[in-house]
This record gives sequence, structure tokens and C-alpha cells, in this order.
Amino acid sequence: MEQVEQLDVKKKILKAAENLFMKYGVRSISMDDISRHLSVSKKTLYQHFADKEDIVSMTCQAHIESIASQFLEITRNSKNAIDELAKISRCLKKNTEDTNPSLLFDLQKYHPKAWGVWLDHKNKFIRESVIRNLKQGIEEGYYRAELNVDIIAAMRLELVQLPFDDNVFPTSRYKIAEVQMQIFDHFVHGIVTEKGRKLYQKYKETSGNQSDLNH
Repeated sequence: MEQVEQLDVKKKILKAAENLFMKYGVRSISMDDISRHLSVSKKTLYQHFADKEDIVSMTCQAHIESIASQFLEITRNSKNAIDELAKISRCLKKNTEDTNPSLLFDLQKYHPKAWGVWLDHKNKFIRESVIRNLKQGIEEGYYRAELNVDIIAAMRLELVQLPFDDNVFPTSRYKIAEVQMQIFDHFVHGIVTEKGRKLYQKYKETSGNQSDLNH
């Protein structure tokens, strides 16, 4: 029973840390901030985590597993490659709307272990997902047959990170979710056939109408 309670406490700490990191970035949040946010002592934090680096890497791992689960669910429930892209687009928009743009930079510069977790996810899970979708789309006639899937997948992986680069898209001028959507749309229109473009547009319009009804 006590072990279950301890596990619950650890999960609560990780969730609180995730919310703070996503909103304010990683560097600006201290162990004090996390303990204050949860109204627990720092001693409680250190009972579950060795230090901030430990919290950051475990939070990163938990967040990535959650995102991966969302994307696998999308893949399972998609009718075709274009349907999957349209759903991924909505998921990306939702996930980046409240994300602090400094997040990836903070991980890269100050938290190498967590950065390694992200790179592993990007270079394995995301890469495999993109390649699978590209091959499926070519077979379905929605993507151009002459695409080199390895090159296009490598390009897409770098585009995922690009909106977080403050040198390219300074936060004083750009909103990360809008940049992400523009880049995603540009990527899609670069790979689709005319048949694919029409279907993608149809899915986007349907999504837009549903969004209007929800507001």
C-alpha cells in the first residue's frame, strides 16, 4: 500500500514538473519552484529524485511516451496516409500551443541526459513513423512515387525542431504553434500528388468546420 502511495507521489511530481517545464522552459524552473507548486517540501522531492537532472530526464521520458502513445493511436485509427497526416497536424498544433519555445534549447544546453532521450525518440520512433507513412502514401497514390523516403524523412526530422530555434523564429515575432503549422503544411504540399492534395484539403476543411462548431 505504501509503495503504491509513493508511486502516486512520484507521478504527481513528474506531472507538475512537466506542466511547469512546458509553460516556462526547463532552465527557469528550480526544485524550489516545483516544491512550491505542489505544496510539498524539497525533502519529499529528493526522496524520489536524485536532483533536477533526474526530474528533467524522467519528465522528458514520460512526456515522450505520452506523445508516442497519441501518435500510435492516430496511426491505428487512420483510414489512409493523408488522414494520418491531418490528424497529426491537429495533434501538433494542440501540443505546441502552450509549449515554451526555449524547451528544446534548454534540454540541449543544460540537460544532456534528457536531450539524449529526445534525440533517441526523434531518430527512432519519429523517423520510423515518417518513413512508414511515406511508403504507405506512395502505395496509395497520395504521395509522389519519385520521393526518396530516407531523404524526405531526414528533412522532416529537422523540420520538427526548427520552430524551436530562436535564431530562425524569434519568439518576439512568431508563435511556435503557427510556425509549426506553416512548416507542416509546406512539407505536406511538397510530397503529395494532386489526388493527395485534394484529400488533404478536404480533411483540413472538415477539421476547421468541426473546430468552428466547438467554439
